[in-house]
Amino acid sequence: MSQPPFQLSSWLVVVFAAVCGMTVANIYYAQALIGPITHDLDIPPTWAGTVVTLTQLGYGAGLFLIVPLADRMENRRLILLTVMALILSLVGSSLSHAAAPFMLCAFAIGLCSVGSQILLPLAMHFVAPERRGQIIGNIMGGLLTGIMLARPLANAIAAALGWRAVFGLSAGAMALIGGILWRVLPTYRPEGQIRYGDLLRSIGQLVVRHKTLRYRILYHGILFAVFNMFWTAVPLMLHDRFGLGQGKIALFSLAGAGGALAAPLAGRWADRGHARAATRGAVIGVGLMSFCTGLTVDSGWLLLTAMLALLLDAGVQTNQIVSQRAVYNLDNAARGRLNAAYMTAVFMAGAAGSLGGGALYSHLGWQGVSLVSALLCGIDLVVLFIGFRRGVRD
Repeated sequence: MSQPPFQLSSWLVVVFAAVCGMTVANIYYAQALIGPITHDLDIPPTWAGTVVTLTQLGYGAGLFLIVPLADRMENRRLILLTVMALILSLVGSSLSHAAAPFMLCAFAIGLCSVGSQILLPLAMHFVAPERRGQIIGNIMGGLLTGIMLARPLANAIAAALGWRAVFGLSAGAMALIGGILWRVLPTYRPEGQIRYGDLLRSIGQLVVRHKTLRYRILYHGILFAVFNMFWTAVPLMLHDRFGLGQGKIALFSLAGAGGALAAPLAGRWADRGHARAATRGAVIGVGLMSFCTGLTVDSGWLLLTAMLALLLDAGVQTNQIVSQRAVYNLDNAARGRLNAAYMTAVFMAGAAGSLGGGALYSHLGWQGVSLVSALLCGIDLVVLFIGFRRGVRD
């Protein structure tokens, strides 16, 4: 397929980064609002986690069922349709006065928030190969910032205006985003018309065909599990060990937002041929930071723990950018399906990490979380060595 004549400008990269950040933030608002939502909608405490789980399940379903359509449908139209559906889902959430409709809208919010995972591969069609890492890093920096700011922003809005206002204001923001995208999004129509069933079946075929895809899923899946394990257990640890309330825990979580600054740098390193070194450094760094948090928490050093959290996040985001660049370069005509395979697998690994983080902390405390995280990074390093020996492409 020939390179489209449209070229992605610097200001459009900024727009894409902001759109991705604001879109993916919708997945994380409910995590900060579980208390008031369950109280207002009379959801039993034993079912409180369902509010978050349904949104995550919806996002996982969207990664597998909607993102591959980018290899079949005109991308501009597909992205705008997901934005419209997301707006309706957010409005529905803000107006829900019973558990059942809210749960349905929560699933729909996750399902329709995958527009960012269509937008990022779309951008790669309009960027020269030698600049793809840089552009992925810049756009992902916006996406990661949205993830990290979602929880404290939701807390602040809910404190002032109530939890419904969070979803209502987000619906208004997404409507504005939809208008901007309608004006600036380039048109990209994939060649050929693969039947939807064949499209989904081909995802598994791509995993079998591309060794780089399989190993990059392993590299980052393990690291993303560690990331989610860490951030699931951190609020529990901060409350138990340091006596922090919800507001101060939210401030601590802002340390993770600093990790997003590593994304643009990681992309540039990969473009300059340092992808392998960046991956190795990320895995070693995350393992070392995880282990060291066990020492700092045990010693009561809160500020140093926050600094380690920032470095841990930077390592995870570095590996994410490097891995996405490698995956997107495998097949221009199958970027949607490659991204669906990669992100779905990584997302599942992250969900397992979230589940494991809570269980580990409840049984073994923070030392257990720290040591298991470091051990997983050690396993990742072994997998990394095997992959490099087998000639996995960067």
